Amino acid sequence: MAEQTAPPQNAVGPPDGSASTAGAKPDAAVVRDALGVGIAVGLSGFAFGVTSAGSGLSLLQTCALSLLVFTGASQFALVGALAAGGNPYTAAAGAFFLGVRNSFYGLRLSQLLALPRAVRPFAAQWVIDETTAVTLPQPTRRAARIGFTVTGLALYVLWNLTTLVGALGAEALGDTAAWGLDAAGPAAFLALLAPMLRSTTERVTAALAVLLALGLLPVLPAGVPVLLSALAAPVVLFLTGRGKDTAPGPREARDAGDARGAGDVGEQCTTTPEDGR
Repeated sequence: MAEQTAPPQNAVGPPDGSASTAGAKPDAAVVRDALGVGIAVGLSGFAFGVTSAGSGLSLLQTCALSLLVFTGASQFALVGALAAGGNPYTAAAGAFFLGVRNSFYGLRLSQLLALPRAVRPFAAQWVIDETTAVTLPQPTRRAARIGFTVTGLALYVLWNLTTLVGALGAEALGDTAAWGLDAAGPAAFLALLAPMLRSTTERVTAALAVLLALGLLPVLPAGVPVLLSALAAPVVLFLTGRGKDTAPGPREARDAGDARGAGDVGEQCTTTPEDGR
C-alpha cells in the first residue's frame, strides 16, 4: 500500500490575524513589552505634575490636563511655555500642533486594530506615541490589540496617579527648576523617537528641527520655536526632491548605457588584424 503524503500546510494564517498565524508573537511577550513601556513612561507623570504646579496651574487644572489631554509632549509644551512667561494662546497653539500628530497615528491604527465602532471613541484617547510604538511592530492583529490595550491602560493609570503625586509634592520640593524635572518628558519622548529615525532623510529632518528650535529660542516667544521647527520637514523634502530631479532617471541611464555599448561596438569594428583582437 502506497504511503500517503500529508498535504502541505498553508503558511498564511487566518485573515483576522489571530494567534495561530505563522510567526505569531506569544501573548506574554507582548504584555511584557507593553508593560515595560507603560511603566517607564508613566513615571514621567510625576515630573509633569511637579512642573505644572510650579508653573502656576492648580491641582485641578494639572490633573484635568492628564485626564483629558493625555499626550505628554503637548502637556509639557503647554506648562513649559507658561512657566517661561509665554502667552497662553501661543502656549496652547504649540501644544495643539504637537497633539495633531496623534490624528495621523489614528489613521494607521484604525486599520490595524479594526476595533468595533462603539469602542473607537474611547480607544482614541489612548492613541499616543507610546501605544503606536508598541502596536505597529506586532505581527498579528491579536498581538497589536493586546499591545495597544496593555500599553494604553498601564500608561493612562500610572501617568494620572503620578501626576497627582507630583502636583501634591511640588510644594515640598521647592524650586522645581532646580531639579530639572521639566526635561524628563522631552527626554522620554526623544528616547522613543530615536529608534524610529532609520533613514538618512529622517535623521537630517530631526537634526534640522532641533537646530531651528534651539536657534530661535533666544529671539522668539516661548512656544513659537517649537512651531517653526516643523518647517524642517518641507525643507528637507524639497531638497531631497531637487536631488532626485538632477539625478539621471531610468530612461536616461538606459540611453547612456546604449550609447556606451554602441561606442564599444564601433571600436571593435574599426580594429585591424594587426591589433591581435
